[in-house]
Amino acid sequence: MKASIVLLPGDGIGPEVVAATTSVLDKVAATFGHEFSYSEQLIGGIAIDETGHPLPDETLAACRQADAILLGAVGGPKWDDPQASVRPEQGLLGVRKALGLYANLRPVKVQPLFAEFSPLRQERLDGVDMLIVRELTGGIYFGSPRKRETVDGVERALDTMVYDENEVRRIVRLACDIARGRRKKVTSVDKANVLESSRLWRKVATEVAAEYPDIEMDHQLVDSAAMRLITGAAEFDVVVTGNMFGDILSDEASVLTGSLGMLPSASMNEDKLGLYEPIHGSAPDIAGQGIANPLATILSAAMLLNHSLNLPAEARAVEAAVDAVLEAGLRTADLGEGTRVTTEQMGAAVCERVRKS
Repeated sequence: MKASIVLLPGDGIGPEVVAATTSVLDKVAATFGHEFSYSEQLIGGIAIDETGHPLPDETLAACRQADAILLGAVGGPKWDDPQASVRPEQGLLGVRKALGLYANLRPVKVQPLFAEFSPLRQERLDGVDMLIVRELTGGIYFGSPRKRETVDGVERALDTMVYDENEVRRIVRLACDIARGRRKKVTSVDKANVLESSRLWRKVATEVAAEYPDIEMDHQLVDSAAMRLITGAAEFDVVVTGNMFGDILSDEASVLTGSLGMLPSASMNEDKLGLYEPIHGSAPDIAGQGIANPLATILSAAMLLNHSLNLPAEARAVEAAVDAVLEAGLRTADLGEGTRVTTEQMGAAVCERVRKS
């Protein structure tokens, strides 16, 4: 098949991990007889420096025409002023909103090889294999009104959490559809004991669950879910929740694995166009040193192959290649003891192991 992929290297280590991942995609294309073309575009801090805007019109236009999008990372201390009117993160939020990327998928699976790096005891990590499905274009991050004002000499700020039933219904349905290919269990997370928006969320989630008699659904308050991620994470299969809660819980869950460098993510719209990115940040302290771990980005590319390009065999080949590299003892600096390799060398090692099953 032929597919066009937009590359958004972004800031910090983004260009390094995206370059390593592109080499893996090229190996997949050569091995399986596909043709992938790339268009590299600006986003984030570097886009601010070069165009004055974190999401240039040219970038957004290219993304709209692509079959899939691969992102490195955005942000860094150079642009880290919370009072600034233009920030790198606005580029990421902007592309999500503009493309309708309403669903963020974050798999969290503990690799036995790295369980020792987790802050939790081994027995709490056995069997952890979950997928967090986060609603991505609604909720408090996009609600209106939002403002800061001074009233009677006192400064105050206002953010609004808004969800309508259609937004809730489509994300919960997606979670149920995905659960059918897993362990058929969905946990819907809300704060229905306090928030009106969460009461609507639970009502609609319950209605959707009735459409899926083969799926077991339970409801958890977000504070209880946060505790369960530490005390019994293996109980979760698919977790579906709103934007802010999903942001917090998925970052909490990432600690279970012992390394952010191993965790991919996907952000999808209803047409299966997806933006794929590692969950780690731009790591400006190690940028340019060739020591960043590209595996989360490479695994994000595996999700790209599976979800946007409908190439599940190719996705499994990439995942198997990553497993083989780790079993061989190759390690970037964040992965502990083993044969130390650079970012480029890790990408090349994965390429060597990509093959048809």
